[in-house]
Amino acid sequence: MTDTHSFVHLLLVVAAALVTTRVLSVLAEKFGQPAILGELLGGVVLGASVLGVLDPANVGIHILAQLGLLILLFEIGLATDLRALTRVGGTATVIAVAGVTLPFVLGYAALSAMGVGRLAAIVCAASLTATSIGVSTRVLAELGFLQTEEGQVVLGTAVLDDIIGLVILSVIGSFAAGVAITTSGVARTSVVAFGFVAVAIVVGSLLVPPLFHAAKRLRSPTTIAVMGVAFAFSLAALAGLLGSAIIVGGFVAGVLLNRIDQRDDVQRAAGAIGSLLTPIFFASVGASVDVRALAEPRTLLITLVLLVAGAAGKLIAAYVPVWFKGNKALIGTAILPRGEVELIVAQTGLAIGALDASLFGAITLMVLLTTLLSPPLIQGIAKRDPRARELMPARDMGNAFPT
Repeated sequence: MTDTHSFVHLLLVVAAALVTTRVLSVLAEKFGQPAILGELLGGVVLGASVLGVLDPANVGIHILAQLGLLILLFEIGLATDLRALTRVGGTATVIAVAGVTLPFVLGYAALSAMGVGRLAAIVCAASLTATSIGVSTRVLAELGFLQTEEGQVVLGTAVLDDIIGLVILSVIGSFAAGVAITTSGVARTSVVAFGFVAVAIVVGSLLVPPLFHAAKRLRSPTTIAVMGVAFAFSLAALAGLLGSAIIVGGFVAGVLLNRIDQRDDVQRAAGAIGSLLTPIFFASVGASVDVRALAEPRTLLITLVLLVAGAAGKLIAAYVPVWFKGNKALIGTAILPRGEVELIVAQTGLAIGALDASLFGAITLMVLLTTLLSPPLIQGIAKRDPRARELMPARDMGNAFPT
């Protein structure tokens, strides 16, 4: 009876999340803002800060949100031409390294100067390193900029600095286990993270095309679609088992399926699943933050410091590759939002006693603010780009460029 009650409660919460995010997404678009903004605000409204309906810590919600994130990364991978990504690999790598180093150094220096303890300052600074790839790429896709050179640089940068961020997270997590931090341990974690991506792409490029070519003989688009989604889940699980990021596995699966003839069938299936699950992920991000923490002066001050250090580091990083002649302001704002990795860093810091409630609240508020501020900033810069009207899907022109 208890299990039935819990399941009924989960169904009602999911229904509320889907309806609220959809309504607010439509309103956001009516005001010329990206749909994702409505989904995030929906999470804030349903979260503990307002109605207390959506609890991102609930096991069922957490699983659905993570599935939504995985499908989102899989969809992004399906839309990613690896050859185009490798063409901007040098630029993306430089921006990613600078985009991790600069925010970390700025954040650590600022918090240390404020008297924050060494370990707490490290955890807070680590929360500034990664980019929320889901936020940026979805907005760029809505605007038609994801397939441009800038879009590919953002995608490559976000993938790389998410991996670097996960390496940093594993180092912080070792504090909880009482393991000594060694150069060899950090190197081993790095090899696993980057090695998985490299090996998966090389091996997958050899095995995936003939496998799906053989499946084409079944003449069943539905079967191909199911195989594609199952492949994404399997590769994501393998990534997790090997100590890498599950979401990276989903992205790599999409990249590998980008070149198969039946990609459209797989995309339609992923899109249908994503339309239900992805809004739950973004709503859970919004619901993760207690906006009432803004009432505490210390939390507000540290949030501001983190926001400035994080934004400055990412924006400066976009200008580091001087040879790149594209829209650097667009790249800088697109790599600004933080998300799931930062929240995991904050939760890890809280679990090991490195963060107090104020610092934890500051990190989560910083994540929310960067996530809320980035979409309209990206859209504002994209609107002034000379290519905007050519790239923007015709059906969205009215929403993106209101007269």
